[in-house]
Amino acid sequence: MVVIKNLTPHDITIRGAMGDTVLPGAGKDGSARVSVSETVFGDINGIPVVKLVYGDIVGLPEPEDGTIYLVSAMVLGRTDRRGIDVFGPDTGSTAIRNDKNQIIAVTRLSAGE
Repeated sequence: MVVIKNLTPHDITIRGAMGDTVLPGAGKDGSARVSVSETVFGDINGIPVVKLVYGDIVGLPEPEDGTIYLVSAMVLGRTDRRGIDVFGPDTGSTAIRNDKNQIIAVTRLSAGE
């Protein structure tokens, strides 16, 4: 059986034929993320405008046999390991939402682009 490690800061619920599986979030400090730097670009009517420059992925472990990692869409989009051992929750048309349109579970994983 494949081990699934959730490297997002929040819990992810996967709904399958056998019921729900909740993968605890890694928390803010344990999650994989893309580094970002900010530069003030100017202002519009006194509201600061910043330019974001995205950098390297931080917090993504090296590949481990029998393990896949769930990450955010931003991390998934920047890694060359997508669809190999790095996946994201599929938050598209099959995601299960509550009455406030918030995702409460996913039914599939995404391999990215």
